[in-house]
Amino acid sequence: MPTTKRTEKLQIMLDDDELKVIDDWRFEHRMPTRAAAIRELIRRGLISEDVEAPEVEGKTTTDFRIEAE
Repeated sequence: MPTTKRTEKLQIMLDDDELKVIDDWRFEHRMPTRAAAIRELIRRGLISEDVEAPEVEGKTTTDFRIEAE
């Protein structure tokens, strides 16, 4: 498998609930690292055909939160 050279660092802040959802998904899908899980979730989100673009006018970043199940 070819290795992708990663040259950019992205820093994000997550709360405990968001981190738990990501970690649960990571372990369920046997992802080797949290970073790998986040990259895979981003990749899946970007290629998903059934995701509508969010309406962003007048919203803050906390308005886009997905509640943990």
